[in-house]
Amino acid sequence: QVHLTESGGGLVQAGGSLRLTCAASGRTFSTSAMGWFRQAPGKEREFVAALTWRGVNIYYADSLKGRFTISRDNAKNTVYLQMNSLKPEDTAVYYCAAARALYRDVTGYNYWGQGTQVTVSS
Repeated sequence: QVHLTESGGGLVQAGGSLRLTCAASGRTFSTSAMGWFRQAPGKEREFVAALTWRGVNIYYADSLKGRFTISRDNAKNTVYLQMNSLKPEDTAVYYCAAARALYRDVTGYNYWGQGTQVTVSS
């Protein structure tokens, strides 16, 4: 069992940066693959980034590569998403999720946080 809580969302101007944090509890966190997803109003939840439990293998959505960086600190049971050069189209609720293996698809993830709102103004 893994419990996830996101934080760090907010309102930022286009071109700005935010760092999202996902705090996890549960003894399986350190061996779980972790991912970030986002969901904009009226759209399906989409993949952002994911990494394995050691952080060796990392996936990014092609459209976000170079602007977003995922990382984790297993000692702190925390996963981060650094978002730079933000655009209005990045506005969404951002979710972190845990899985047994590294997936790009939402169906691969067993545990989800409640989400944190990111709003990018133009």
